[in-house]
Amino acid sequence: MKRAALARSRTPRATMEPYRVVRAPHVSEKTTDLIQNHNTYVFQVDREATKTDVREAVSRIWNVRVESIRIINVRGKAVRMGRYAGSSRAWKKAIVKLAPGDGIDVLR
Repeated sequence: MKRAALARSRTPRATMEPYRVVRAPHVSEKTTDLIQNHNTYVFQVDREATKTDVREAVSRIWNVRVESIRIINVRGKAVRMGRYAGSSRAWKKAIVKLAPGDGIDVLR
């Protein structure tokens, strides 16, 4: 019964719009190094997005050619606020390598 409820709550593949798939760029020292030296960009993406969804979204939004994609599910970290314990939200990260000559202006 849980699987049936889960299946109904997911968004159908046909309605995954590019701006819903790619949520935001993930900016850190490591990702800045990847951009400068390897033409590789890191994005926070929708939890239901697949590699194909991310490839199509990045190609459509920035009009670039995607060479390869790696996807990582980032688990939420344990967080404490005084005596109350909880966790931060889990999210999905996509590492997108672009073809030589293509680029994205992420930090506008």
